[in-house]
Amino acid sequence: MAPKKLKRSRSRSRSRSVSITPSTIPQRGDQGPEGQPSLPHPHPPSHRAKKLKLLASHSVSSPFPDFPHPTPTEAGQIHTLLASTHPDIVSFYAPPPDEGVADEDGRGSGGGSSNAAQTCGRVANVLDSLIGTILSQNTTAKNSTAAKHALDAAFGLHNFRAIAEARREDVAEAIKTGGLANKKAGIIQKILREVYERHGAYSLQHLSRVTPTTTSFPSPSPSSQTDPDAKGKTKGGGGAYDQDEAAARVTDEEAMHELVSYDGVGPKTASCVLLFCLGRASFPVDTHVFRLSRLLGWVPPRADRVTAQAHLDLAIPDGLKYGLHVLMVGHGRRCKGCKGTGGGKGDCVLKRWIRDQKSSKEREATVVKAEEDTSAVALDGSADADVKSEVS
Repeated sequence: MAPKKLKRSRSRSRSRSVSITPSTIPQRGDQGPEGQPSLPHPHPPSHRAKKLKLLASHSVSSPFPDFPHPTPTEAGQIHTLLASTHPDIVSFYAPPPDEGVADEDGRGSGGGSSNAAQTCGRVANVLDSLIGTILSQNTTAKNSTAAKHALDAAFGLHNFRAIAEARREDVAEAIKTGGLANKKAGIIQKILREVYERHGAYSLQHLSRVTPTTTSFPSPSPSSQTDPDAKGKTKGGGGAYDQDEAAARVTDEEAMHELVSYDGVGPKTASCVLLFCLGRASFPVDTHVFRLSRLLGWVPPRADRVTAQAHLDLAIPDGLKYGLHVLMVGHGRRCKGCKGTGGGKGDCVLKRWIRDQKSSKEREATVVKAEEDTSAVALDGSADADVKSEVS
């Protein structure tokens, strides 16, 4: 029987929805807030179009529709195995701490930042989560966390306007411990200015509230992930909209689309924001998850990180996505047997599981062959008996 092709259910997308595509996309040379010139696009509009086209093509059907792994059973087995191996790693989802939301000036209510890069943006403020996740790119958790704390110290927590209007070199100086400081500073400022141009505020909180019809991701707490008192009207590009009503109609696919539409934000970065900040059922594939997925045979050899994420996001059950991601990242960082820097020559629980699976399949094949041989002998004996009976 041919393997079942991986396709995403459209049930979530059929719920009432509003378009979050901006009515106007800022062009090169447009003026930013307070007359500040916008940064040049890091990529031409065609790059953005290609990103979104690729995202759309992978949102319903896997790039490897005939590849049968991982099955839901396999995903559950690895989750159980890693959870027992690393009991200190929390493998269930809990809402991020509420740090308040930014007002139109980009200043937020709430306490200090807890945006540790170990969780790639696990904070309640969506825009702050996106910035923290960008800072976590191509660096260690320690360095990106230090960069985020330094950025907050230099400009103020959630003071997005100050960051957007600052000189790029000042932002780069604040985040230099995270590496690629000049590039990341440009990306962050460009995103902040474009968010303001699209929505009239330094805020992406319209993505933060969800209803049961738009997500199936489990959460042990019914509490909102944003400030329950921060309700009311938020200015948009074409007038005002009710933040709660708009968010209730935003599907996972629409939230992903908006995040990826910003320059410098790829599927992995957007997926981290969806998973850790928004509590959506999404499966980011970073370097650790990709390496372990290849070890487990969950993606074909020709897969890259983008296509691997598209495939795994469809294959892994929603209820396992958070736990499996954090466990695979934690195991990938700790295990010397499968660590990328260690050459992967040592032993580890995953390699033992793979050997056990192989041995089990070999034993099963041996049993099946023995049963087939026994059946063949029995049939031959029965045929001989029939012949003798007819002769006599």
